[in-house]
Amino acid sequence: MDENEQLKEHEKDRRDFLSCLGSAIACGAATVAASSVSSQATAATQETTAASQPPAIPGYDWSKHHWAFGVDAEKCIGCLRCVEACKRENNVSLDPHHFRTWVERNVLLEGEDNARIDSQHDPVNIAASTAEGEYRFANRYKDANVEKAFFVPKLCNHCTHPACVQVCPTGATYKTEDGVVLIDHTYCIGCQYCVQACPYGARFFNEEKGVTDKCTWCYHRITKGLQPACVEVCPVGARVFGDRNDKQSPISQFIQNNRVRVLRPETGNAPNVFYVGIDKDVT
Repeated sequence: MDENEQLKEHEKDRRDFLSCLGSAIACGAATVAASSVSSQATAATQETTAASQPPAIPGYDWSKHHWAFGVDAEKCIGCLRCVEACKRENNVSLDPHHFRTWVERNVLLEGEDNARIDSQHDPVNIAASTAEGEYRFANRYKDANVEKAFFVPKLCNHCTHPACVQVCPTGATYKTEDGVVLIDHTYCIGCQYCVQACPYGARFFNEEKGVTDKCTWCYHRITKGLQPACVEVCPVGARVFGDRNDKQSPISQFIQNNRVRVLRPETGNAPNVFYVGIDKDVT
């Protein structure tokens, strides 16, 4: 067996062990940590601890930042450029079923009590798209009596108390000091507990890689002084991003000058995506 094959075999053994250990933790079966596997458990714990550390980025001090995101639904026109830019920037599958960020259309028709909601997952909108990786909202309400309509961009809320971090059995999902929730795919075993725990539906499973994925606020960009891809391409300024430690930053001004709200505050996750212009029923 050559060196490459040995490395692959070692990685497979490690992932298999972490998968078993993660299942045991999730089920509360602490007794599996018997003496026969104690040395392996110690090694896994050390790896998990390492996974919880923020990535070392030259010239970037995560302790000096507090990132946050703003969405102005009154400005959003549902062009979906943000969705397309996100997929290309972060190598997300171009199919209409995997998104790091998406946009929901809320339409209230006359005589109805509840708004109709559709997004890029909707078969009618998929049919209206012109090509793979390009997305459109179908003009299905052109002959309807629309009382109110607006668009709501959605993404990971990078919560202050993220439920996804709490349920991850290997430490693959972790929160950095600057407020961003990340996934270390080296340690992700694809158990999808985080997918189930997220109250915002912001995570998806990457079948090809066998790991979960989500919005990272383009961490590779913001740590270099750039904006997230979705913010950069928005033609109407509906998406706002910045550092809350800087009181003059776009996000600080957005929060200060608007009556903002977060989604599902009752969960206790304390989201860091702040909305303007959405109904109280939007979740």
